Amino acid sequence: MREWLEGLEQRYGLDTLTLRFRQCVLLSFAILLLLVIVRGFLIQGDAVDWRPVVAFVLPLVLFLPSIIGQRARGHAWLAFVSLLYFTQGVMLAAVPGQTVRGGIEALVSLALFIGCMGYARFRSRQQRQAKR
Repeated sequence: MREWLEGLEQRYGLDTLTLRFRQCVLLSFAILLLLVIVRGFLIQGDAVDWRPVVAFVLPLVLFLPSIIGQRARGHAWLAFVSLLYFTQGVMLAAVPGQTVRGGIEALVSLALFIGCMGYARFRSRQQRQAKR
């Protein structure tokens, strides 16, 4: 795996890889946030309450400063949090009638995980290279 990642780095360069993984993070983060907000309101039925929505959205929103500030460590932690949403999506996919929505949430959170891990790796290598 390490050799493959280093081969990617040699082939495309750190700047290109960092940019591509950042785009993946931004896109998947926005889609996951939208999915979680929609699901939070759909759970409620007729009653409108903000507490379930806040409970689902808060873990993602806490990482906005790291995403905006382009901090590699924050992206690494967001990758671990995205695995919670992956697990939730897989569990939701097992519920009859929620298979598609759960599957989409699982795939988007997996894309967020991959994007965050790639960005954290290549951004930290980029910063180390700039210090030299």
